Amino acid sequence: MPLDDRYFDSAGVPIRFVEAGQGEPLLLLHGFSSSLEEGWVDRGVVADLASGWRVIAFDARGHGQSGKPHDPAAYGPEMGRDVLRLMDHLGVGRAHVMGYSMGAHVAAHLAVHRPSRLHSLILGGAVGRVGWLPADQARVEAEAAELDQGLLSSQILRLWPKDQPPPSVDELRALSARRLAGKDPRALAAVRRSNPAQVVTLEELAALPMPVLGVVGTADPYRRDFERLRAAMPSLRLVEIDGAAHGNAVGRPEFVAAVRAFLAGHPMAEAEEPREYASPACSLHELDPAFRSG
Repeated sequence: MPLDDRYFDSAGVPIRFVEAGQGEPLLLLHGFSSSLEEGWVDRGVVADLASGWRVIAFDARGHGQSGKPHDPAAYGPEMGRDVLRLMDHLGVGRAHVMGYSMGAHVAAHLAVHRPSRLHSLILGGAVGRVGWLPADQARVEAEAAELDQGLLSSQILRLWPKDQPPPSVDELRALSARRLAGKDPRALAAVRRSNPAQVVTLEELAALPMPVLGVVGTADPYRRDFERLRAAMPSLRLVEIDGAAHGNAVGRPEFVAAVRAFLAGHPMAEAEEPREYASPACSLHELDPAFRSG
């Protein structure tokens, strides 16, 4: 579907976004090393959801056609602030927010710290960066170091379907080259190094006041995190896509069907759909001190 690229300045970083459809606003946050095309448009998600909602998709900083700082401090909570700034730019007070993989981590952190701006939350392929162990830090450092060399080997292996034989070293190099073609590995390494600043707790997620949908493939290693979240949050609506892996769940028809059913079941009240939204003059840090430390 034809989409017009638009840009806005998010605290000095240009962010590219597109809109489609009419109705209640729905923001889409794509995954790591992806873009709004790769994550949502090419898989038909934007076209499908635009038939019932005002879909707003954007390239996360460090990705696609948005700005690509190389300092890890430019990421972390700043990625959630980009969502708020985009909403303010468009005059959107509250919205449905859906993230996949990295986008789900960003959305979960945002929901914990600014729940008043989310009418509902959809977590695809990840539930948020719950807790932070030495093993998590070691993984981030290893994957960032590989990105400095133009490789995604460890990440590819980490998310590889468990029911399939792992790729060889040569295949990993070829996959890395294909997935990083035209991208900025140094910016992606900075994104990866900022992950600890997006950590949330299971208790914080369980206390979220808005309706939450989780969608995950049965072959996705993140599936166990969704089961942990469901145990802590009985109100969680969890949809598991049979046989889907982390990399292909979004393209399955069950994914969009689950999202459409969830959104239809949680409509916004008319008062929650302001035609105009005046962003306060103070900074986001002043609005929410919790954002200061992430």
